[in-house]
Amino acid sequence: MTFSFDPTAYGPAVEALIAAASLCELGPGSPNRVVAADLRALDEAVVFGSKTVSNRDMAACCISGLWLLHNYLDDSHTISQDIHTTTGSYWHGVMHRREPDFSNAKYWFRRVGDHEIFPILKDAAAEVARDSSIDKGSEFLAKQTKWDAFAFVDLCESATRGKTDETLPRQVAQLEWQIL
Repeated sequence: MTFSFDPTAYGPAVEALIAAASLCELGPGSPNRVVAADLRALDEAVVFGSKTVSNRDMAACCISGLWLLHNYLDDSHTISQDIHTTTGSYWHGVMHRREPDFSNAKYWFRRVGDHEIFPILKDAAAEVARDSSIDKGSEFLAKQTKWDAFAFVDLCESATRGKTDETLPRQVAQLEWQIL
């Protein structure tokens, strides 16, 4: 696979939170109450330990993403809406995509523009798609030459409404979370 994710690279607190998560939901999901206290305890010191944090917005994005991973959409939203960067807007868009508020998700992805993760995500999604059984709604994932966040929002909407199988979109959402 072109992209690999190593949860051990993020320290014990984050590694434990990642290990306790299930495959990313496309919709709101149910909050993972088992890790609620651990999520509430997150701050830069817990997440990054003795490492120097040079980009506080990116650190906040990491924390927002961890809340989202465990289906705490409101908590993730509270953090991401105050991060005025393309990555903050990206997390904000993912949260709205999961609400599901698809038009608002697209608004936030318009604000993202052409994010630096798009080439990696496009390649990783294509690889997973080529190794999966693809229905008509998902076939663009294997063929696209550039990541299309809006088409992915549409695919997630189709899957949450039962028109498309959700397996591949959930796998791609997981890759998106890991890469972001």
